[in-house]
Amino acid sequence: MRLLADTHVLLRWLGDERRLSTAQRRALKRVSPTQPLIVSEITLWEIATLHELGRLRLPSPLRDWLESAVAAPLVERVGISPAIAAEVAALPKTFYRDPGDRIVVATARVLGATLLTSDRAVIEAALVRTID
Repeated sequence: MRLLADTHVLLRWLGDERRLSTAQRRALKRVSPTQPLIVSEITLWEIATLHELGRLRLPSPLRDWLESAVAAPLVERVGISPAIAAEVAALPKTFYRDPGDRIVVATARVLGATLLTSDRAVIEAALVRTID
């Protein structure tokens, strides 16, 4: 099973695993070099933005933290491909309008990945498989 981390899940995995659900911790234990955790590049932007706004403190300088957060072999960074961009546009208009969440959901759909998230709006939309 391919796993895609929502922003808050990545932050918890790397910072305070106790804040992950039991199901999320169990899923993340299966991450390996042959089955890396997928991280959308929009997640890096969201973390940088939260840090810039003072809503997130990191244990190291931002760039260093970001580079280590998506370091191979346990993490596979994924950009916004034409297929993902088209999938964002194809999502229902009623779905949560946050662009970061729309890109993450579209990425999971295009890659056939299960999304690790605690975001109720994303889970309740039922547009992608989730582990919450």
